[in-house]
Amino acid sequence: MSDATMYGPSALATPANAVTVIRLLVAPIVFLMIVSDHSSWAIFGLWTVLAGTDGVDGWIARRHGTTRSGAFLDPLADKVLVLGAMYSLVYIGRFWWVPVAILFVREVFITLYRSQWGRRGLAVPARGTAKAKTFFQAVAVGFAVMPWLADVWWPANAVLWLSVGLALLSAAQYIIDGRRAVTELGSLSH
Repeated sequence: MSDATMYGPSALATPANAVTVIRLLVAPIVFLMIVSDHSSWAIFGLWTVLAGTDGVDGWIARRHGTTRSGAFLDPLADKVLVLGAMYSLVYIGRFWWVPVAILFVREVFITLYRSQWGRRGLAVPARGTAKAKTFFQAVAVGFAVMPWLADVWWPANAVLWLSVGLALLSAAQYIIDGRRAVTELGSLSH
């Protein structure tokens, strides 16, 4: 058995999933820290580690074998981490609720949309714009909790709005991908 197939697609207890679960368990600590301290190097450091480990669990999964549970847990951890931090920042008045609400609605819609295609047996892989959106969301939160920028609102908010633009663009791309799949499936079935 090679390294890349150490775990089968139905495996649950994998090193990649362990990293993802740790991210989910530590996330509420970051949210509480944001609400109580607003910004500090401890929050910034923990946020950077949690946001950075998103790539680590993916790297581990590619080396040891991707799993269905990982395909579900990893994006869930990303959404919980980013949206939870953003809600905490809305709560303390650091972010305006409108861009965060737009991101929330987009995440729910695209998750349901991709699940619908998954039930039909079609994978809708993550787009580059969606990955960029997630990166810029993490940067926006990092800027918002960084002590050097605690009194400067615009860098975090500018990056937040950039992530909103990327979120809407990637949502449109997913919808177009889905329509193309319908057209191709329709032409194949005739």
